[in-house]
Amino acid sequence: MASSFLSSRNILVTGSAGHLGEALMRTLPHAGHSPVGLDIKQSPFTQHVGSIVDRDFVRACLREVGAIVHTATLHKPHVVTHSRQDFIDTNISGTLNLLEEAVAAGIGVFIFTSTTSVFGRALTPAPGDPAAWITEDVTPAPKNIYGITKVAAETLCELFHRDRGLACLILRTSRFFPEADDRKETRDAYADANVKVNEFLYRRADIEDVASAHLRALERARSIGFGRYIVSATTPFTRDDLQDLKTDAAVVVGRHVPAYERVYATRAWRMFPTIDRVYVNGKARRELGWQPRYDFAHVLSLLETGEDFRSSLAQTIGSKGYHDVVFEDGPYPT
Repeated sequence: MASSFLSSRNILVTGSAGHLGEALMRTLPHAGHSPVGLDIKQSPFTQHVGSIVDRDFVRACLREVGAIVHTATLHKPHVVTHSRQDFIDTNISGTLNLLEEAVAAGIGVFIFTSTTSVFGRALTPAPGDPAAWITEDVTPAPKNIYGITKVAAETLCELFHRDRGLACLILRTSRFFPEADDRKETRDAYADANVKVNEFLYRRADIEDVASAHLRALERARSIGFGRYIVSATTPFTRDDLQDLKTDAAVVVGRHVPAYERVYATRAWRMFPTIDRVYVNGKARRELGWQPRYDFAHVLSLLETGEDFRSSLAQTIGSKGYHDVVFEDGPYPT
């Protein structure tokens, strides 16, 4: 039976044509909600086609809506193809439009999809230092316009909670995109699936778990009020592993998940020689009651039985891409 935490079961999902947006549009009805999709692109999951930069358009989309899940954004791969002003318009001004119109419409719950990219320079330890243990207590140090605008949008959410009483939860998601890695040297050195499975140790989540975190945030938002949460697969590592992760990650992984060596050997896969950061999802599991399924051990068990390591939801959605053109040197411009 659906819970009654919202006066209206209609939930506006911005970015509904995107990867996470589609996942939410597919998932929310199973929790008793009626999602309404907003996106600048037409799609089978978009009822309102337009830009969140258009305040009048945003206002018109909020009729009979009980909550907003704001996933629409310009992403890191757009940094080369879009101007800084484009990022400010979409990621900051667009978020402000949604927040202001949410308050004006009496909407009480706002879930904002942010990114672990806000941590920026804090993710790269100095030479000789151990790997970074990334919790919500780490101070963001964004290193590009994408991270800067996401931090600014987070701060707007905090402002509207403090000054207007809007329940705002921020989910800092790690990698869940299915596209190839943005670094050519990584694409050249490892099979794509090898890269992604490695990342479940410290910096990746499956889209099914990311969507379920958003559902839990919707359910808990009113009681929590405001909070920031890292959404990533549960790591097997502890703080005691951080020094060794920088020098010989394979040894550390073997200590925690020894079966990986056998599974990897059948595919001629390799572990990364070094891991420089570990995302920690403990706060999201504790406070949201979130129970992610797809961690490194789970995806290994799927591989061992010949199954796809991705959830059925991830397989159904497939790849969206970030650009409408193909670039000569890979999936992203340089």
